[in-house]
Amino acid sequence: MSQPITAVYPGSFDPATNGHLDIIERAAGTFDRLLVAVGRNSSKNVLFTPEERIATLRECVTSLPNVEVTSFDGLLVNFVREQGSHVIVRGLRAVSDFEFEFQIALANRQMAPDIETYFLMTSAEYLYLSSSIVKEIARLGGDISALAPEPVQRALKTRFLREGALSS
Repeated sequence: MSQPITAVYPGSFDPATNGHLDIIERAAGTFDRLLVAVGRNSSKNVLFTPEERIATLRECVTSLPNVEVTSFDGLLVNFVREQGSHVIVRGLRAVSDFEFEFQIALANRQMAPDIETYFLMTSAEYLYLSSSIVKEIARLGGDISALAPEPVQRALKTRFLREGALSS
């Protein structure tokens, strides 16, 4: 009898987009357990705190019983091992994503040869989609209903109204 396979899908998720959800749903259908891991020491300029990103993601995945959302600090390979996993899931949109992700996967392989990285291509309708695009459209008052799940839409509207970036 084989052991259940836990996969870790790391990212900043600031905020989660429909592209992220596409990868989450497909990975959840592939692995026994999927741990969506929000990175805490991102060098990115983030809009939401890790706690806000976790809460929003948890709302987005309530219909997926084998998906958990948490956060991590430090090296991803250490976190993956702490979770008893040997699988990292990464989403790809374009060739530029592949170059960056390939470098990271090779570095992870060097540090942890027992951990495999699985790349999932995003669905065609999300090839262009990024968190930055979603934030900018939302900041300018555009319709992001086709780009981000409802909990993210609410969170962005609330944030930008509070900051005065949107008019109510």
